Amino acid sequence: MRKYQQCTRCIMDTSDPSITFDPQGVCNHCRHFDEVTRREWFPNEEGARKWAAMADQIRLAGKGQEYDCILGLSGGIDSSYLALKVKDWGLRPLVVHVDAGWNSELAVANIEAVVKHCNFDLHTHVVDWEEMRDLHLAYLRAGISNQDVPQDHVFFSALYHFATSNRIRYILSGGNLATEGIFPGAWHGAAMDAINLKAIHRTFGERPLKTYSTISFFEYYFWYPLVKKMRTVRPLNFMPYDKDLAIEEMEKTMGWRSYGRKHGESLFTKLFQNHYLPKKFGYDKRLPHLSSLIVSGQMTRDAALVKLQEPLYAPDELEIDISYFCKKLRISRAQFDEFLKPPGRDYSEFPNWDSRHRLVKVLKKKLERLLGKKINVYS
Repeated sequence: MRKYQQCTRCIMDTSDPSITFDPQGVCNHCRHFDEVTRREWFPNEEGARKWAAMADQIRLAGKGQEYDCILGLSGGIDSSYLALKVKDWGLRPLVVHVDAGWNSELAVANIEAVVKHCNFDLHTHVVDWEEMRDLHLAYLRAGISNQDVPQDHVFFSALYHFATSNRIRYILSGGNLATEGIFPGAWHGAAMDAINLKAIHRTFGERPLKTYSTISFFEYYFWYPLVKKMRTVRPLNFMPYDKDLAIEEMEKTMGWRSYGRKHGESLFTKLFQNHYLPKKFGYDKRLPHLSSLIVSGQMTRDAALVKLQEPLYAPDELEIDISYFCKKLRISRAQFDEFLKPPGRDYSEFPNWDSRHRLVKVLKKKLERLLGKKINVYS
């Protein structure tokens, strides 16, 4: 068994099977953030100039249309704060919320508060619950680590399809490097991998997915970016973004209320990240979340270690959430407990797009060398 080790700079540890350490005990995630990720992160005047130019492109592309961009809103910290900034920038977004059946009451209230304060139009796409339930159960039976794929995939898929049907080229995402700059790729496969999703559902599902929206490999890497000229942009990477300050500003200006934890807006994600992953796989998502805050300068390592000592769940809260989860999916507590028993499976045990993805990366590098510039066009 591999000896336990934790990074001396962040708090990532050997629960990531691919982690490596230099002689000073600093992990590969920290080195990658410093050497690669920082090149895409501009929390400074340069970022302000870059974003101003990008915002002008968005306005120009949407000239003469009712909306110039689509903003995906979950009610979480990142997307809600982005909506507040979009209002300040004077962009004209159509706000799209994808309801996959797991919104907390607080998430619904926060979405309403954001839309009302910003005076944005809101379109809610409601996913067919019976199909969503069947896909969730298929993933639980498969026993892979990323149980959030059914939600994540349909969220982005709905945004892309809705954007193209309304001739909108730009999607604004709250994804950002300040709070998500570190993530162990060995823990999960790609949420956008429709090949993997369909293979898992084909093996373990019980009903056809007639309305559940997916994005193929061809659409994701070629059709949307090259034919439809679509771009997903992450404005929070072009400004100073401090999570605690963002929450404080939203509470004052919009009456937005904090969930107390990352991704607390989804009852499914809350239970998945704070109970399923640690119990079945030994993965604690607080490690990359807090490590991201450390390397981006928002938290000290000592403070993160103190935070890590807090329980993932209060016992009474956990029982309430498990009871709701079982009732919602119409399964027994015994079935739920069985789903949590290790060991789990790796997503790669099912057909996936990994070989195609590697080929695209090789072709991309060759094309970059030929053209003498970086290419980053996939949506």
